[in-house]
Amino acid sequence: MSDMQHLVEKYIAVWNETDPAARRALIGEVFAGDARYTDPLADVTGPDALDAVVAAVRAQFPGLVFTLGPVDTHHHLARFTWELGPDGGEALVVGFDVAVAGEDGLIHGVHGFLDKVPATA
Repeated sequence: MSDMQHLVEKYIAVWNETDPAARRALIGEVFAGDARYTDPLADVTGPDALDAVVAAVRAQFPGLVFTLGPVDTHHHLARFTWELGPDGGEALVVGFDVAVAGEDGLIHGVHGFLDKVPATA
């Protein structure tokens, strides 16, 4: 398993973490302090703002889980799909992200795209 594959798996774990303290600790293990996260609904920088975005998604979709799709990596880049839905059920949200890691092995940027969203999102 590549370092980028492992980093992306930890990234998905951030989105699945429901305990605020555990999620914040995981954010510190995965993201650089000045990491920027951008998708159609958010554009934030830093751990506080990222944690707030993840917490808002967890509140909007309680009980749902993120599932990682195939991960394609080269150099310090990873592109991957993910789904959000009930465990073992049909996804309500589907996305495609590109993560950029630095020499420090942490994510410095994520560029997210939403391919499927519920009408209420």
